Amino acid sequence: METKETNMSATISIRQNGGVEVVDVSGKITLGEGAVAIRDTVRKLVEAGNKKIVLNLGNVTYIDSSGIGELVSAFTSVSNAGGELKLLNLTKRVQDLLQITKLYTVFAVFDDEAAAVASF
Repeated sequence: METKETNMSATISIRQNGGVEVVDVSGKITLGEGAVAIRDTVRKLVEAGNKKIVLNLGNVTYIDSSGIGELVSAFTSVSNAGGELKLLNLTKRVQDLLQITKLYTVFAVFDDEAAAVASF
């Protein structure tokens, strides 16, 4: 099942890879719709019983502090439901922001989708 949700800033599509939900995010994750789209998508996946989620951020062109906050919120939601959320294909900007905020150590980060899926 692949679904797509589009709004002014971010496009999100969900696909399965080996029992893992891979959420492909592209565009901007900023205050407002882009950040809300991630929150809503992750919440729906968790409510549907999905405990293994990878956020593929390879096509994210921009992220602001509220976007980083949404990544943390998504991570917390999945963790509280007994699942795991991992990050894939971070752009240099996202990597830098995670390092500056010391969140790089919180997330499991991968450059290879097969390795991310296999890590569950």
